[in-house]
Amino acid sequence: MNLERNGLEIAVIGMSGRFPGSDNLEDFWQKLLEGKELTTVFSQTNDQKTKAGAILKNVEQFDALFFGFNPREAEILDPQHRLFLECAWETLEIAGYDSYREKRPIGVFAGVGLSTYWINNIYANTKTLTIKDGLQTIMGLDKDYVPTLASYKLNLTGPSLSVGTACSSSLVAVHLACQSLLSGECDMALAAGVSVKIPQNENNLCPDEIASDDGKCRAFDAKAQGTTGGNGIGVVLLKRLEEAIADRDCIHAVIKGSAMNNDGAMKVGYTAPSETGQIKVIKAAQMIAEVDPETITYIEAHGIGTSLGDPIEVSAMTTAFRSSTQKTGFCAIGSVKTNLGHLDAAAGITGFIKTVLAVKEGLLPPSLHFETPNPQIDFENSPFFVNHQLTPWKPQNMPRRAGVNAFGIGGTNVHLILEEAPSLTPNSPSRSHQLLLLSAKTPTALDTVTRNLGNYLKQDRGLNLADVAYTLQVGRKQFNYRRMLVVKDTDDAISLLNNNNSNRIISQESIDSDRSIIFMFPGLASELINKAKELYEQESFFRKTCDHCFTLLKPLLGLDLGKILYPDPQDQDTAKNQLKQPTLSQAAVFIIEYTLAQLWMSWGIVPEAMIGHGIGEYVAACLANVFSLEDALKLVVKQGQLIEELTPGSMLSVNLSSEKIQTFLDNTVSIAAINTAGYCVVSGTKEAIEKLANTLTQQKITYHYLSHSQGFNSPIMDSITDSFTTFVKTLSLNPPKIPFISTLTGNWITAVEATAPIYWGRQLRQPVQFYDGITHLLNSQNYLFLEVGIGSQLTTFVKEINPDIGVLSLLDYSPKQESEIASMLQKLGQLWLAGIEINWNNFYQEENRDRVPLPTYPFERQKYWIEPPQLNELIIDHHKNTAYPRPNLSNSYVAPRNTTESIIAEIWQEILGFEKVGIYDNFLELGGHSLLATQVTSRLQDSLQIDLSIQDLFECQTISDIASLVEKFASHKSNNQVSKIKSISRDAYRLSNQK
Repeated sequence: MNLERNGLEIAVIGMSGRFPGSDNLEDFWQKLLEGKELTTVFSQTNDQKTKAGAILKNVEQFDALFFGFNPREAEILDPQHRLFLECAWETLEIAGYDSYREKRPIGVFAGVGLSTYWINNIYANTKTLTIKDGLQTIMGLDKDYVPTLASYKLNLTGPSLSVGTACSSSLVAVHLACQSLLSGECDMALAAGVSVKIPQNENNLCPDEIASDDGKCRAFDAKAQGTTGGNGIGVVLLKRLEEAIADRDCIHAVIKGSAMNNDGAMKVGYTAPSETGQIKVIKAAQMIAEVDPETITYIEAHGIGTSLGDPIEVSAMTTAFRSSTQKTGFCAIGSVKTNLGHLDAAAGITGFIKTVLAVKEGLLPPSLHFETPNPQIDFENSPFFVNHQLTPWKPQNMPRRAGVNAFGIGGTNVHLILEEAPSLTPNSPSRSHQLLLLSAKTPTALDTVTRNLGNYLKQDRGLNLADVAYTLQVGRKQFNYRRMLVVKDTDDAISLLNNNNSNRIISQESIDSDRSIIFMFPGLASELINKAKELYEQESFFRKTCDHCFTLLKPLLGLDLGKILYPDPQDQDTAKNQLKQPTLSQAAVFIIEYTLAQLWMSWGIVPEAMIGHGIGEYVAACLANVFSLEDALKLVVKQGQLIEELTPGSMLSVNLSSEKIQTFLDNTVSIAAINTAGYCVVSGTKEAIEKLANTLTQQKITYHYLSHSQGFNSPIMDSITDSFTTFVKTLSLNPPKIPFISTLTGNWITAVEATAPIYWGRQLRQPVQFYDGITHLLNSQNYLFLEVGIGSQLTTFVKEINPDIGVLSLLDYSPKQESEIASMLQKLGQLWLAGIEINWNNFYQEENRDRVPLPTYPFERQKYWIEPPQLNELIIDHHKNTAYPRPNLSNSYVAPRNTTESIIAEIWQEILGFEKVGIYDNFLELGGHSLLATQVTSRLQDSLQIDLSIQDLFECQTISDIASLVEKFASHKSNNQVSKIKSISRDAYRLSNQK
């Protein structure tokens, strides 16, 4: 199969649409395959002319709050704007891109129909608008603002423009998007067409001049009499092919080339088609695509079903093909207009999407209502035949390749060449478990997101679960209502997604904050053999970092610590005994904690500060660059070697405060650590500790022995502190680059302390002031604590110090833990729930993951609509009679308490469109913005007779704050000049009919 490239190819990586009679694109495609006609028959007129049209459902519905519109704005917003915002959002999600996190510019090119909602519903209701509504109304209704409004709402930073070439507008939009991509103006581009005529009736959807007498579009048939009309929208996301392949996007089809021209004056009339113009544009596209016409085996024709248009189109295609081939009957043609009529500005994109799906699936849907060829079309001597039944599309020894036509009234012609997508290289193996992340703007939408994903996975689409997890992580905007679950396979995921009550599903509302991470590094662990082994085997970064440490240690230890920490099965008992030696155990603890920290930092979890317990402070100091890794390992080994020379000791943990335990101690035993206000560790010789234990037993004081054979931080250490300090002097010490708490002082370590060898000698001997250190951190700001090491002892201490603090242990080894990978993913998910940003690119650095299509956001729509006035009715002040329920805000409703607050609330309610607004409701959270702020301040100035600015409104964003400001202004006036507050006139600033 020849899939040669010329470097000009564009990939189609996402598609969405709303088409008559279809719930989604999959439904639309299925109905095309079934040969369904998607039009509605309206009526028969007096001349027995049957009128039909393709109607869109629920065009009056919109999720205004999702896109940040208040009800008053949403009512005015043209349905074409609404549908375009929704479909643009869906297209990006289907492609697996979050435009708010995507750094590359994304362009928008859209063909948009005339706003008949403005003409028939808004303009007729002149009382719906105030003088100050003007610009806001224009932006919400005018078709030229559709692309730029989407760019603003979706954070799209590439070129954004409206395309107007009548029937060919949306295919021209695709062509211009390709040109923009090839010129480097943007790296992705949305191309679209939308046409929604209001009202959706027999008099509005299709002009009589091209309307079919029998309500059917019979393209290329002898009975062809015209077309029907309809409403619809299609949006596609395009990207340069090489980059789409590199990014492992889901490529639906490839645009090999495209061309556009205009007929000029060489035709019978302005609205007439030109065979010459069509010939030229088809040949130009084929030349740009560098394809032989004989390799094109399908063309989606303009196929409008008129006696003039169809013969000209087939004749033009024949002439264009005849310059390269004399073969006949090898290329199928069809027209989607036979299914749903002419969608005006959305016609071209509809045919394009149909053809992309055909190229992708290898099936040609039937072109409907074809029985006898139009006698003016010489099919027999042409390369073409009408594909009037469902046909498998399997060209021999060449790719599926198609052309798409669109010819606009006024003469703008466009032709594109499509080709099937290349196969991607297989993706790589994945982790044993996957982290699924879900979010939404509301709790109810989050439940729907969860349910939809579960149902989608049930359909056995052959998706790789790791790709699903990856797409959810990188390809969805992260909203505040969040949910996470860790799963081992697709069946596990389906089971959990359909059982929201499972304790394995964690949900949380994430409030945006500057919450920072604290790394906590524990001291010695009681059990080390095979700890973090699963990470060592599955996480390449972890393994490489560990191996680097093992290599640095080998000349210091004379052995490979890796083979002792992760021994062969037959060597486990020997390795366990070896790891009881302080030198090896401390080195193992250091390496696991250091490597674990480096792994999480590579994932974007970078600590704002750190604290270490015992040997853990060495890890903190190394990460802060006080020691190099090489020097830190030397330090750990030296300390272990010195400790091994000492008399064995013992340690007790005691449920007493440091003050109370001190009364039981003599000079042979000392406090080794103060972990909480009521929990300490004491250390000394075995005999002294045994004596103390007997005393505590008599006093009925709870204690337990620690499983260490050394008396850390006790008088036993006195004999080695000088030697250790002398050794530290041989190392290079630097001021810390990351702040950390000194557990010698319980305060932030200073540069002087960190670089003083004597500090590290004292740190070996003096008590660990963990309680003071944590207390100091808790007094600083709202930190989130991560225990980076084996077990959860420090987590327990922190929870005892402050039960409300956020703290997680990365390797807690709880009885329920099924795997280290699952545990790690669980903690990563919990950080995401708390609003912490994660570097997913680094998380998948060793994997080739694909973006895959998944269910899109479940918009929670409601009706926002201004009905047209009836001829026998007076024009209604719609705004006065329509108010919408107060939305679900972050605060509860509190009613106005005085006249001033009531007046402000009334103004807000009228301008924003809510039936009630509370005094603590935020103006911006209610959908307020600068244009509305202008209206609000003007009304407040007139009603309250104060000089209020827009800046005042943005600084005082609640009714309560504005009322306080009003009172402040009033108090500054002379008592004789204080003006009485006027009541609101509800008719103020309304336009009269004459105006």
